[in-house]
Amino acid sequence: MNCSVVGAGGWGTTIAIMLHENGHNVTLWEYNSDYAKLLDETRQNKVFLPGVSIPKEIKITSDISLALQKKHFCVLAIPTQFIRSILQKIDFTLIKNSMIVNLAKGVETTSLKRVSEIIKDVFPKISQDHLTTISGPSHAEEVCRKIPTTVVVGSNSYDTAKFVQNEFMNPYFRVYVSNDLVGVELGGSLKNVIAIGAGICDGAGFGDNTKAAIMTRGIAEISRLGIALGARPETFAGLSGMGDVIVTCMSKHSRNRFVGEEIGKGKTLSQVLSEMSMVAEGIATSKSVHLLSQKVNVEVPICTEVYRILYEQKDPTLATTELMTRQPKEEIWS
Repeated sequence: MNCSVVGAGGWGTTIAIMLHENGHNVTLWEYNSDYAKLLDETRQNKVFLPGVSIPKEIKITSDISLALQKKHFCVLAIPTQFIRSILQKIDFTLIKNSMIVNLAKGVETTSLKRVSEIIKDVFPKISQDHLTTISGPSHAEEVCRKIPTTVVVGSNSYDTAKFVQNEFMNPYFRVYVSNDLVGVELGGSLKNVIAIGAGICDGAGFGDNTKAAIMTRGIAEISRLGIALGARPETFAGLSGMGDVIVTCMSKHSRNRFVGEEIGKGKTLSQVLSEMSMVAEGIATSKSVHLLSQKVNVEVPICTEVYRILYEQKDPTLATTELMTRQPKEEIWS
């Protein structure tokens, strides 16, 4: 099949290579024309995926219209906060019959919308059944090395989810299906905020007990907020919930955990961002979660403290103390 991958970061490049290996005709789109030319000439993504060769059969372009022409499906591999502006440059007629596979894990700060909602905003006539999101514990640094990985694809249409499952699956990339698109999108997005909290725990010198508590109670917060926003609770016990929380909170590859760790060591958010070339989606999503939780009146204490540490320069030790001394609760509560 003919497909396009919009976004040539580490994850987009990895998925482009994998889809090529699966037998698809792949076009990879990079927004920066100079970098697109460099990628095409060197067949190396040295900034985002060093050491991995891009097959010569993959077309690389900075022309978005060229990238999307006559494609059976389109993969969105760009950070959430940039998706709207990129989509607004696209002629809807190019994608109206294509399946859309989103890889981003975030909630737009300006609208508080999930990626599928952003797409519907920009393209009101697009079929809801054409929209999917892939989520789960899947660092590009491991998938590109063919390390066994499992993810879930969420869609309102079972047939669409099965289509994506069939086109993406291979011996090292196993894909499950779910018809809880809301839950799959939110699980992958909200876990990034918890991962920043886990990184703060690492940087501040707290122990395994603390980190395990952040992860476990973080899943409880994700579930509470997700259910309030229309997701099914069982989704958060799966790959897009618990699975993604585990890998993002524990992995050396996690950008969100790294951001938290540096802040836990005493750096400011602006200092950390000035030293990063890649996007940590949890930074913006922490603001979205803070606003969403207020909108639907759901208590998310860990996410709230992460927001205050990031945006209000709250001391991590004080935040931890206040979390520990909150009013006693039952472990399971709605």
